[in-house]
Amino acid sequence: MAYETIIGLEVHAQLKTRAKIFCGCSTEFGGPPNGHTCPVCLGMPGVLPVLNREVVNFALKTGLALNCRINPFSRFARKNYFYPDLPKGYQISQYEHPLCEEGFLNIDVDGEQKRIGITRIHMEEDAGKNVHGEPGDPYSYVDLNRTGVPLMEIVSEPDLRSPREAAAYMRKLRTIVRYLEVCDGNMEQGSLRCDANISLRRVGESALGVRTELKNMNSFKHVEKALEYEVRRQARVLNEGESIVQETRLWDVERGVTLSMRGKEEAHDYRYFPDPDLVPLQVDAAWIEEIRASLPELPDEKMQRFMTAYGLPQYDAEVLTVSRELSDYFEACNRAAEAPKSVSNWIMGDLLRECKGDDEALAHCPVKPEMLAGMIRMIEQGTISGKIAKTVFGEMLKTGKTPEVIVQEKNLVQVTDEGAIAGLVDRVIGDHPEQVAQYRDGKEKVFGFLVGQVMKASRGKANPAAVNKLLKEKL
Repeated sequence: MAYETIIGLEVHAQLKTRAKIFCGCSTEFGGPPNGHTCPVCLGMPGVLPVLNREVVNFALKTGLALNCRINPFSRFARKNYFYPDLPKGYQISQYEHPLCEEGFLNIDVDGEQKRIGITRIHMEEDAGKNVHGEPGDPYSYVDLNRTGVPLMEIVSEPDLRSPREAAAYMRKLRTIVRYLEVCDGNMEQGSLRCDANISLRRVGESALGVRTELKNMNSFKHVEKALEYEVRRQARVLNEGESIVQETRLWDVERGVTLSMRGKEEAHDYRYFPDPDLVPLQVDAAWIEEIRASLPELPDEKMQRFMTAYGLPQYDAEVLTVSRELSDYFEACNRAAEAPKSVSNWIMGDLLRECKGDDEALAHCPVKPEMLAGMIRMIEQGTISGKIAKTVFGEMLKTGKTPEVIVQEKNLVQVTDEGAIAGLVDRVIGDHPEQVAQYRDGKEKVFGFLVGQVMKASRGKANPAAVNKLLKEKL
């Protein structure tokens, strides 16, 4: 039986405000347990929450970047459930009246663009964290530092049709919230995490199948792998004539399987009602326009500009705009080098291989944009060859010295004097009569060997173009 996969994602982005959503406690990650708490976020009797305006600003930024309608009226609700790490016994969230609705996000899969609808974006507070003891410790502990940290929940339409599309959507969304500087996107620390709703239906049918929810996946790989497993599991259940149970499941990373956690709750199970301690939120047109004016150039716009202004291929532009830090590095380097394709090649190759695509590593990389630009100018001017540049780049990484200093200290200046190169060519021809005879008999592949011998004799410093020219003339 052939099935169509239906996926919708609920992405929780932890906002980069300095204070929590309803109190003044710090949102800093990694403080001593329960050190960033107060009577408000601990849910003590008689306290009153006060909304952090910056949280609303960040949610508005995201809503506008994701092409949402901003609702002039929204309100907070109480979502009632009990967990040990939720001290009030309810979570302050938004339900019937969210801040943002009806947006979209374009993703690229296998060279084709697809539009994914955004159902809503709403604000809420995070819960705390249960910490289970080491082996032999019979106790579990509760750290409430995360309680009240502002969250933005971004809910997609069920428009995703494969685990690959879901992972691509997550990557694009992470790029956007990082461009906006509203979320650091650190999935390992839980700053960006994802719940996925997935169901199967027979090909050709329009009604949605019974869905399961996969909770709290914190990497692109986990999202894709968990969904792939769930597709196989649900197809197997349906093919055996059984029914899918609507439930919440967890992804077991070690075993590579999803496991049943609990029956899936519906909205009525949470007994939502308007929070009586918080007045409705009203956002006027002036506020929206103020936020719109503060939006940065977003990834899709920047990618198009890189292709148009710098003549870069689409692939290069996509790679270079995956983060603001990387795109800023490229532009700073190109301003000094004025060689966009060469700059792109060095960044996408040697630089990203060293930094492993990590923006933090890029920020602390010893090779600053002006240093890479200086090295590229030396290649363009014929001072060093591309091969010598590899050595120079490695030395810049190790020492932090400029390319000019490294080339001078190590005497790496490229040999361009044709008289000196001709002498090396004559020596190589004399030392390898067998290969010379093979070349003259039509075995042109031997030419590469002879070029290599000349370069070796020059310790890599001979100008490759001059070597090729003189060797051909003499042969």
